[in-house]
Amino acid sequence: MLVSTFLLACLLFMLAYLRYGKFLKRHFGVDNKNHPPSLHMYDGVDYVPAPALVLFGHHFSSIAGAGPVLGPIIAGVAFGWGPVWLWIVFGSIFIGGVHDFSSLVISLRNRGRSIAEIANIYMSKRAYYLMLAFVWLLLVYVLTVFTDLTANTFKLNAGVATSSILFIFLAVFFGFALYRLKWPLKISSVFFVAFMFFFIWLGQKIPLNNIPIILGDKAKTWDILLIAYCFIASVTPVWILLQPRDYLCSFLLYASLIAGFFGILLGRLPLNYPVFTGWNSPEIGPIFPILFITVACGAISGFHSIVASGTTSKQIKKETDSLPIGYGGMLIEGLVAIIALSTVMVVGKNSSLTGAAPLEIYGEGIARFLSIFGVPQKFGVSFGLLALSTFILTTLDTATRLARYIFQEIFNMEGKKNRYLATLVTLLFPALFVLINIKDANGNILPAWKIIWPVFGATNQLMAGLALMITAVWLKKKGKHLIFVVIPMVFMLAMTLWALLLVIAQYKFSLIGLTGCLLLSLAFLLVLEAIKIFEVKKYTKRILNIKSG
Repeated sequence: MLVSTFLLACLLFMLAYLRYGKFLKRHFGVDNKNHPPSLHMYDGVDYVPAPALVLFGHHFSSIAGAGPVLGPIIAGVAFGWGPVWLWIVFGSIFIGGVHDFSSLVISLRNRGRSIAEIANIYMSKRAYYLMLAFVWLLLVYVLTVFTDLTANTFKLNAGVATSSILFIFLAVFFGFALYRLKWPLKISSVFFVAFMFFFIWLGQKIPLNNIPIILGDKAKTWDILLIAYCFIASVTPVWILLQPRDYLCSFLLYASLIAGFFGILLGRLPLNYPVFTGWNSPEIGPIFPILFITVACGAISGFHSIVASGTTSKQIKKETDSLPIGYGGMLIEGLVAIIALSTVMVVGKNSSLTGAAPLEIYGEGIARFLSIFGVPQKFGVSFGLLALSTFILTTLDTATRLARYIFQEIFNMEGKKNRYLATLVTLLFPALFVLINIKDANGNILPAWKIIWPVFGATNQLMAGLALMITAVWLKKKGKHLIFVVIPMVFMLAMTLWALLLVIAQYKFSLIGLTGCLLLSLAFLLVLEAIKIFEVKKYTKRILNIKSG
């Protein structure tokens, strides 16, 4: 049964790329005659054309953070695997894929501008500033959640921390070899990927156990080091660290996909977890709307529109690459989410793992898949955790760079030197969140990522609804059909606004609750801006018809 559900998901994703992807490409008029911004706006820092494989590695590694792994596991344990499987598959195909692809294409057609700048062009100056504020707050949440998740992973497995640090230095050498020494990509890839997998083994041999303890917790030490890394990654030219690191790490992601793929197909593992456990989870709430914000990046993610219009559009070499990178990248991320969900599907309902942290469930699941190849259980767990932390690290450096772009946009900070100040101010807020003790509604101290996850999920998915709204406005201005965008837009806005109201009701006047109120207000004003645009268009057409009559 596990094999059947997995193969069905793979088949649907493949058909979607071949058929629905073709429709999207035609409808948006994708053509290599349209020269991308990376060529006519080249600056050697942000606008740098990259080979399709290298850019796919960056884009996929950036969007495939913890969301498509943790979200499906949390939701699967809470509601059963059935509704989560349906949402991942059909959400990725008809909502998430459309969202990612359209955000990328629209940015390409507008000089690689961010989704907020596009709101300024096609909506209003007010919509522009509202969107900038919303995106920046979302990125602060992304940085907070993923920094704390990575720090806790390093604390749990110090060998993973060693390997991750070695990867960073390896990426710098790879970037230098590729862009300065002009080594061929294929030869360089073989050499450096081999070293990357060697570092997985080496990390377990020399784990970083004896690091200083700050604020009584090793995780806090790692939080500080990761914030420092984010600063460096944000201000460094993309060819030095961002492009080569994400490209190399994508091979680790592919390896985990292959491990999960063949582990599921050949392992003959029984499907033990219930297909449906109920409409309401005592831990996270009702299936409507909580399912649709918990799965997060596994089906659709507003963060993807920020990546697509923030860094990917500035590096794409030819416009036809937008389909495999934008739409194809989302479908493969859906496959990552299905594999993550499969680690729940093989767990028994009464197993102790159902009460464990999502990281532990994922690590144990990947180890179980790898065991059919004779891989020791301990190494399998470490590999799973390393792959997950690698996904998160790539998201961290991309999110910091994007937040820096947004901050510079808000305050019109031109010039290369201003990137240092913009990055520093942006990172102050995640640093504050991860270093202080945050309490839940009952006063219990919890990890920062765990307490922020619900509002992060709601914010992230609401951003997706708003990005779809901007796409609808763009299509309307171009005189194109937009029903295939409007239906997903309405659904996402309804689910996420509902979820934000539940978050506000739960946390009330706490920091989380007040932030929820702010985000709800920003979203409401943005929706009003879009409604006014459509009403004005309709009113103008009516006036013209009267005059012509």
